[in-house]
Amino acid sequence: MSHERTYDAEAFRADTGVSRETLERFIVWRRLLSEWSAHTNLVGRATLDEFWFRHALDSWQLLDLAPPGTSRWLDIGAGAGFPGVAIAFGLAGRAVPGGRVTLVESIGKKAAFLRAVLAETGVEAVADVICDRVEALEPVPVCDVVTARAVAPLEKLLGLMAPYVENGAIALIPKGARHAEELTAARKSWNFEASLHPSLTSDEAAIIRIERLSRVR
Repeated sequence: MSHERTYDAEAFRADTGVSRETLERFIVWRRLLSEWSAHTNLVGRATLDEFWFRHALDSWQLLDLAPPGTSRWLDIGAGAGFPGVAIAFGLAGRAVPGGRVTLVESIGKKAAFLRAVLAETGVEAVADVICDRVEALEPVPVCDVVTARAVAPLEKLLGLMAPYVENGAIALIPKGARHAEELTAARKSWNFEASLHPSLTSDEAAIIRIERLSRVR
């Protein structure tokens, strides 16, 4: 794996095997991020410079951790689109039957950015944006996988994800170096089955898979 500071579009393509069309979608997304970041707080400038490793690859890796046959995704607190937009590109590029991702983002400017990315990259058929708080959604969207990146500590995040996991979805949650601490804290309030998957972008990070979630009584 190339170091993040020298990791570029072609390195990303080599590691993921994405098509040229899918790669072009990522390139458009990165350009829009740069343009919109001049007036909207989407990502830090330093992390934009590390887009391909820190954002694109980090988001893309979730696709291969989903169970076979997974088609419906929900991304909570979608922000600049990590990982939801990458999931949309994957569903479109792989022509997943019934594939769809819903990006939930409560801040209007960020939701507008997400809609602009989906429109310019031509993936509106497999993705939509809801500008609202996830806890206010009614009815609760049906999904196979619910995810969120850099939204809240795990204990709080599980409260937002509970309606989906209790309805049969799995949660895929990228977490950093303190993921073990967050799991320990979350178990004080929640019962769940968890498995850890190594992150492709950090030896200290992991993707936590959560199933069978319920409140501690």
